[in-house]
Amino acid sequence: MTLTLAEVEHIAQLARLELSAEEKERYCQQLSAILDYARRLQELDTEGIPPTASVLPPRSVLRPDETAPSLPLEELLRNAPQTQDDQFRVPPVME
Repeated sequence: MTLTLAEVEHIAQLARLELSAEEKERYCQQLSAILDYARRLQELDTEGIPPTASVLPPRSVLRPDETAPSLPLEELLRNAPQTQDDQFRVPPVME
């Protein structure tokens, strides 16, 4: 699939990119090659291949949750620029 220059310009506009004429031409060729490769992959017969999420054995990288005592409130709020009613006071985001 060959992309036109207008399609590359549209993609660049959607991505809010300002491209030079040279970059547009280069990306036109590169994106077209990527789409051609994806098209070739779609033509492969994968009927006998089971779907997999990974070729690696499943493992968890997360540690188990453990309860622990927290900091005292006074120490927790000590470095806060502003506090109010034992809470952090932050500037309003919306008016």
